[in-house]
Amino acid sequence: MPSFVIAEKCDGCKGGDKTACMYICPNDLMVLEPNAMKAYNQEPDQCWECFSCVKICPTQAIEVRGYSDFVPLGSSIMPMLGTEDVMWTCKFRNGLIKRFKFPIRTTSEGSANAYSDLKGKDLESELLSTEEADGMALKTPIETV
Repeated sequence: MPSFVIAEKCDGCKGGDKTACMYICPNDLMVLEPNAMKAYNQEPDQCWECFSCVKICPTQAIEVRGYSDFVPLGSSIMPMLGTEDVMWTCKFRNGLIKRFKFPIRTTSEGSANAYSDLKGKDLESELLSTEEADGMALKTPIETV
C-alpha cells in the first residue's frame, strides 16, 4: 500500500517551499499542494513503500500500510525517528500496542565495506569468495555409479 498523507496532521512543514517528505522521497513522489499547503503522494502506483517519508515527517502525518508479512492484517505501523534510533510502534486490531527500537546506522555513507575480510581476492579464480587457494589443485567430487 503506498504512502498517504493525513491532511489534518500535515502542516506543509510550516510553509516552506519544500517539505521534508519531498526532500527525502527517493522517487520524487511527494509534492506540496500550493493552495492547501499540504503534501500528498502524486503517483501512489509508483511508491516503493520505503517508509522514508513516514520516518522523516515531523507531525507523523504520513502513513504506509505494511504488508501482512511485516505487519499483521488490520494493524498499523508508525516509526518515530530519534537522534540515535527509530522506534516502531505497531498497533494491532485488538488494540494491543508493541514498540520496537532499532539503532540508526552510524557509519558514514560509502565507508561500509562488507567484503573487506574475504579470503579469495582473485576475480578470475573458480573459487568462491570465501574459499582460499592453498597451492593444491581443486579436486572435483567423485561420482558414484
